[in-house]
Amino acid sequence: MAKIIVDGTEIEADESRNLLEVLLACGEDLPYFCWHPKMGSVGACRQCAVVQHRNQEDERGRIVMSCMTPITEGAIFSVQNETASGFRASVVENLMVNHPHDCPVCEEGGECHLQDMTVMTGHRDRSYRHLKMTFENQYLGPFIGHEMNRCITCYRCVRYYQDYAGGSDLAAFASRDRVYFGRAEDGVLENEFAGNLVEVCPTGVFTDKTLSEHYTRKWDLASAPAICTGCSLGCNISVSERYGELRRIHNRYHGEINGYFLCDRGRFGGQFVNSENRIPRCGQRNSDQKFEPRSTDDAVNDISTLIKDAGRIIGIGSARASLESNYALRQLVGEQNYFSGLDDIEAETANLHLRALHSNLGIASMTEVEDCDAIIILGEDVTNHAPRLALSLRQSSHNAARSLAHDAGIPLWHDAAVRGLAQDKKSPVFILTPYADRLDDVSTAAIRLSPREIADTGFALANAIAAPDDTDSENLLVAQMKTVLMSARKPLIVSGSSLKNVEIVKASLNVAVALKKINPETRLVLAGDECNTLAVATLATQHMPSPGESADLMIVVENDLQRHCSPEAFSDLLANVSHLVTIDHSDSRTVSASHYVLPAATFAESEGTCINNEGRAQRSYGAFKSKDEIAPSWLWLMRLAAACDKPSCDAIDDLLHECADAIPGLAGIVAAAPDANYRGHGLKVNRMTHRYSGRTAMRADVNVHEPQQPGDEQSALTYSMEGINQSAPSSVKAYTWAPGWNSNQSISKFQDEIGGHLSSGDPGKLLFSVDTPLEPLLPASTSGKALDLVPAHHIFSSDEMSSRSSAIRDAAPAPFAILNAETASNLDVGQGDGLKCQSGNHHITFQVAIDHNVADDCAVCLFNGDSAPLFLTTADLMRDQDWTAPDTANLIGSDRMSR
Repeated sequence: MAKIIVDGTEIEADESRNLLEVLLACGEDLPYFCWHPKMGSVGACRQCAVVQHRNQEDERGRIVMSCMTPITEGAIFSVQNETASGFRASVVENLMVNHPHDCPVCEEGGECHLQDMTVMTGHRDRSYRHLKMTFENQYLGPFIGHEMNRCITCYRCVRYYQDYAGGSDLAAFASRDRVYFGRAEDGVLENEFAGNLVEVCPTGVFTDKTLSEHYTRKWDLASAPAICTGCSLGCNISVSERYGELRRIHNRYHGEINGYFLCDRGRFGGQFVNSENRIPRCGQRNSDQKFEPRSTDDAVNDISTLIKDAGRIIGIGSARASLESNYALRQLVGEQNYFSGLDDIEAETANLHLRALHSNLGIASMTEVEDCDAIIILGEDVTNHAPRLALSLRQSSHNAARSLAHDAGIPLWHDAAVRGLAQDKKSPVFILTPYADRLDDVSTAAIRLSPREIADTGFALANAIAAPDDTDSENLLVAQMKTVLMSARKPLIVSGSSLKNVEIVKASLNVAVALKKINPETRLVLAGDECNTLAVATLATQHMPSPGESADLMIVVENDLQRHCSPEAFSDLLANVSHLVTIDHSDSRTVSASHYVLPAATFAESEGTCINNEGRAQRSYGAFKSKDEIAPSWLWLMRLAAACDKPSCDAIDDLLHECADAIPGLAGIVAAAPDANYRGHGLKVNRMTHRYSGRTAMRADVNVHEPQQPGDEQSALTYSMEGINQSAPSSVKAYTWAPGWNSNQSISKFQDEIGGHLSSGDPGKLLFSVDTPLEPLLPASTSGKALDLVPAHHIFSSDEMSSRSSAIRDAAPAPFAILNAETASNLDVGQGDGLKCQSGNHHITFQVAIDHNVADDCAVCLFNGDSAPLFLTTADLMRDQDWTAPDTANLIGSDRMSR
C-alpha cells in the first residue's frame, strides 16, 4: 500500500490500482466514460481529469487522466482544483455539441450515465448554436435497438464486444471527424452476449427492444432481486415490472458469479412471463376432454378429496421449480412417493455432481474460473448450455497476457499496453467436443471426437496424470494435455451434462482427482441442466416412476414430463395413473393431459430458492403479485396439505426451516437471505424507487383511482416506494442507486473494492464444504451403436421456458442435424435433406447441414424447448423420403451454433 494525498487528505492506496479506481473506492464523485472495471483503461474520453502536483510547493500542477495514472508513494493530486473541474466541464460541453437534447423522450433517461456526469461537472447551458452531426441507425436484431445520434465516442461498446466478449461483427468505422459504431451492414448481432451493450453504453445508443415494446420510465419500474432460471449457473438478475407485466431483466452484480454481465438468454428470455400460454385460472377436464374453469376453493376441495381417497399418491417435482415447491410436494406425498422428475442420465450426472461438491474438489465459481491459466473442456458445449460460463472462460484465456504484463512491470489495468505486449498469446485451452465450439477461436487445440472417444480420452488423461512416469500408453493429445495441466499454476477441468453422457462426467472427475493430488489449486466446473437440478437430486432418491408403476393420483409440479422421457414412456405413465393433477404456469403436453390444473406463479411473481452448479443456495423474489388465481406452487401445495388435514406450514420461511432441519445437506439454506421479519430502521426493503411517480392514467378506463399496492407477508420486501434500499443486505436489494449516480455505475458505491465483492457480502450461501478426497471412478463398459446421435444445445432454442419468449423465438434456428460429408454419405443424405430420428411410433425430422467440423460417425441434432434429448439419444436414424425443406428455414451450420 502507498500513501497519496488527494485535496489535502492522506489516503492509503493499493499500488496495483489506477488513481480513478482508488478515488471511486474512497467515495469520490469523479466523472468518467470510457473506463470500465472489467475492461481496464484506455484514456479515450478525457473525462476523469485531475491535477497532479510535483510536490507541496507546486501550486499549478499538470492535468492527468486518473484512469491512466498509477499510484506512487507520496503522489499529490487535486480533484477539486479549478483547472481540473474546468477541464472536465469543457469535455462534457464538447460531447454535448452533437448529442441530442432529447432526455425527456430518451429511453435511457433517468438511468443515464451521461446525465449523471453532466450534472456532476456542473454543465448546464450550451453555447453551440449550429447544426448537429447526425447518423442513420441500423437494424441489429430482435434484442438491441440502435440510436447512433446519442453516441459520445467513448469506445466502450467495441472494446466490450470485440476484446471482452470475442465478437467480430460490431466495429468503429471512421472517416475524418465522423465515427460510427455499428455493423458493416444491417443484421443481427452474432455474439451471444450482445445484450450487455445496453448496460455497457453510458448513453442510449444501444437499447433493450423488449423494454421498448412496452416502455416505462426507469424510475416507474418496480424491481426485485431474482435468480436467472435459464441454466444451472444461478446468475443474479433484477426483474422489473409495471402494472403486473414483466418489462425488463437487468444484470444484478454478484462478485462470484455473473459480475457485471449476463448472457442474452438470461437477459431476454424472461418474456415468457407475459406469454399467452400462461395458465390464468384453475381448470378441470370434463367428459368432452375440455377444460372448465373452477374456483380456487372448489379446485382445492376436489383435489384434496382425491388425495384423501387415493390409495397411492406419487409426486413428480421439477428442476425448474423452486426448492420450496419441491420440498412441499415431497411432504404432501411422502418421501417414498416423491420423484425428482429427472431422467436417468440427468439423475446420474447430478449425483456425480453432488459427489464432487461433497469432496475436496468442489466446484469453482465463475470469478475463480477467470483466474485459471490452463483449461481442458471435456465434451461440454459451454456457450449453448451454460452461456455465462463461456464469457468467464474467454477471460481466463487472456491470463498468459496478464502474466507477461506482470513480469514486464505493466499494470494490468493498462489495457492497451497489456494487449500490445501479448499480441496473440493465449493461455492453453483444449476443447474436446463432437462439433465446432464458439470458444474455438481462443483454443490451443479444438479436437472433434465422438462422446465415447471424449470419455476414453478423459480416462486416459486421468491415468497419465496419476502415473506420470508411465508414458508408453500415452497418445500425443493426452501427452500434450498432461504437460499443460501439470505445469499450470491453477488448472481447470470443465465438463457437464450437455452431451447426455455420464462417462464423460466420470472421466472429468477422475482428471480433477488425479490433478488435485499434485496441485491443490486445481479447479473443476460442472454445468447442470436446469436452475435447480442439484436441489431435486438432493431431495429425491427416485427420479421417474418405473414402467408399469401405478398410482391412484399423480401430482406434477412445473414439469413437462415429455422433456424427460420418451413419448412411449409418457403414454405408459398416464395409462397407469387414475388422476393427474398438474401445477404449472405455462401450457405443456403434461398440462394438456391433466385432469386438474392449478395455475402457478413464475420466477417473476414468487419467492423461491435455487441451488446453482457450485452448490450456492440463493433466494429469488418476485417483482409483482400474480394475477387472477395464480399462486406460487409451494402455496398451492400448502393449501392442499391443510385441506387434507396434513401437517402444513403457514409461510414460506416455515417451509424453508422445516426443509433445513429435515435434510442435513441443506441446513444452510436459511442463511441464503433474510426472512420476512427483517427490518432496517424499522422498514422493509422497497421494490419501487424513491423517484416512483405514482399516479398515471393507465387504468383510468377501469378506475380513476390508483390501485392500492398489495402487501407482501412472505418476504422482507414491500410492493411500494416506502422502505430502505441503500443499506439493505445484497440478497434483498432490488436495485442500486446512490446520490448523483442513477445509472448502473452506482454499483461501485456498494463494493468493498472496485470490481470486487459487495460490501454487505455477495448473495447466497455455499452449502457444501467437505474436504474428503474423492476416489477415482471406474468407466462403464460401453457398446454403443456405430453411429452416435449427439444432442446439441442452442442458447435460444434448447431451454424450455426462455424459448417461449417472443424475442428469443425470433433468434432461434429451425431444428437441424449436422454431419460431416462421410457420415452423411453413409446415411444417404445431403445438404438440405431430411434426417428422420425414429423411436417407436414417434419421430422428429431435422434438416441436414454438412460440416467438416463434426466428428466421424456422429449426427449432431439440435433439439428445441419441446424436444426430449433423451429421446434423441435412443432413436434410429434414416433419410426422410417425404421431407420438403421449408422456404424460410433458419438453417445454420455448426460454425454459427449460437446464432
